[in-house]
Amino acid sequence: MNIREARASDAAHLARFINMAADDLPLHFWRKTVGPEGDPWALGQERAARETGNFSYRNAWLAEVDGAVGACLLGYAAEETPGPIDPDTPPIFVPLLELEALAPGSWYLNVLATYAAFRGKGLGSALLAQADAIAAASGHHSISLIAADTHQDALRLYSAKGFRQIARRPVVKGDWAVDASEWILFTKAVSAN
Repeated sequence: MNIREARASDAAHLARFINMAADDLPLHFWRKTVGPEGDPWALGQERAARETGNFSYRNAWLAEVDGAVGACLLGYAAEETPGPIDPDTPPIFVPLLELEALAPGSWYLNVLATYAAFRGKGLGSALLAQADAIAAASGHHSISLIAADTHQDALRLYSAKGFRQIARRPVVKGDWAVDASEWILFTKAVSAN
């Protein structure tokens, strides 16, 4: 296994991983943004290939097995002092922003996702260790993440790796078809090196 920083050329993988981690919510949003004639995946890849922004490839690391991309970690510093949520924010995103605000100053692990063919091979655990090292190197004392209540394997992994549940918010579905009913905020102290 090899863990490397993502590159702009990895944008197609990053868009898929971002979408996997959030139960098709990004794809749902990209479809609304581009309209019926647009290509939602192209928009997701464009966002991932940007030099700046939370979903930039510059905030992502990929785990490879025999040269094949198998899993992704994407994270960044959470705001030290979260401001109020913009009243124009789509309601579907409000619970996520509320939960993020409960872990100010943490290193926010936004995406941890593994392709099905690579699950059970330790990639998720290796990327969580990578997140710990990144958070420590950047001076953060905690890592936060949000997971859907339906991601049972991920929930077990997070608990096994020392994350603890802090808060929950109901999933706002609107016209987004998803089985999840709650978003769960987890935090973990950064390991001492």
